[in-house]
Amino acid sequence: MHNTIAIVMSEVFLRHLTPALASFSSRQLDFRIHSIHRPMTEIGDLLHETKPSGLISEWLPQKADDLLSFDLRIPHIMVGTHKQFDQVLTVDADDLAIGREAALALSHVGMRTFGCLGNSTPYSDLRIEGFKSQASDRGTPFSVHCESGFEELRYSESIHNPSKEMNDWLLGLEKPCGIFATHDPLGRFLCSACSRLGIKVPDEVVVVGANNDPLVCDLSYPNLSSVSIPWQEYGQFVGQSMSDMLFRKLKLGNRCHLIPPSGVELRHSANHLAVKDRMLRRAMAFLTERLREPISIGKLCDELKIPRRVLERKFTKIYECTPWEMLCQLRVNLAKKMLIDSGYSVGEISELCGFNDPERMAVVFKRLTGQPPTQFRK
Repeated sequence: MHNTIAIVMSEVFLRHLTPALASFSSRQLDFRIHSIHRPMTEIGDLLHETKPSGLISEWLPQKADDLLSFDLRIPHIMVGTHKQFDQVLTVDADDLAIGREAALALSHVGMRTFGCLGNSTPYSDLRIEGFKSQASDRGTPFSVHCESGFEELRYSESIHNPSKEMNDWLLGLEKPCGIFATHDPLGRFLCSACSRLGIKVPDEVVVVGANNDPLVCDLSYPNLSSVSIPWQEYGQFVGQSMSDMLFRKLKLGNRCHLIPPSGVELRHSANHLAVKDRMLRRAMAFLTERLREPISIGKLCDELKIPRRVLERKFTKIYECTPWEMLCQLRVNLAKKMLIDSGYSVGEISELCGFNDPERMAVVFKRLTGQPPTQFRK
């Protein structure tokens, strides 16, 4: 006998979770989908009529309280919020960590002036807070602007025009500037606004979004760089938790589980080649193109005929790290992505990322992330 699980959320969020949840449909879970944009009275009637065994819902303003008021007394998982509710397991991406990851990425591409574009939602405010904390730790100046008018139904559309305040903010920023847009549609919107104002991306403004949604990032010009959320892990946790509550009778409510980001996918809107210094552009192109090879900084300097001391001074000034530290960071970023997105062993990943030694990779990985690769993957 199948257990019916009601899913009440937007198509945008469900699209992210579907690949992982699909594996649970063969484990006696039958998912029934209801759009969260329906009138809540209709949703309430549907839930009381179908009598689901469990509920997976999305947190949205003016919607969550109504869903909780239905008092269905069934296992309930609410995604998209850091809040905690009685008898409800909430699951969300770690928004503070997403903001910190964006600031680190902008630092690594040589930006020394930062900006944040938000939309005044709870997740946006948390991501800006994380971004600010990382920028403050590095002493990097930053400016924040929040733009309204981005309703959920407009997620995949591009019909909003920037306000005069936003245009003035962009024109007034010291260039070059790295800007973190707190989710991908805002990043696409920001790139479009810059184009209208004659601001070049990524030459004058480097842009990083969040969520790494291919529907937005790959279909925008320039292609949008973005902080990655491991949606497979996210959906797997939601599906497994619902299964545990139903079949193992585990009580998982009254807490919030946060999913950390899995690095930054660098595309055209933000890359290491945006710096003006030709020597640095050549060096970064060499490192990124041959990242998986057992290269050294000495080999880089020999092949490009660059004085090592001059290169190290430039790296320290622009990137605030040595060329070797940059190479380690690039390799660790690639390893993080492969640990989450692939089934390769740690030994295989060490080869594919240019470390060529699992123990060596473990030492560098732990130094930069605070945990060994096996723990990060787990």
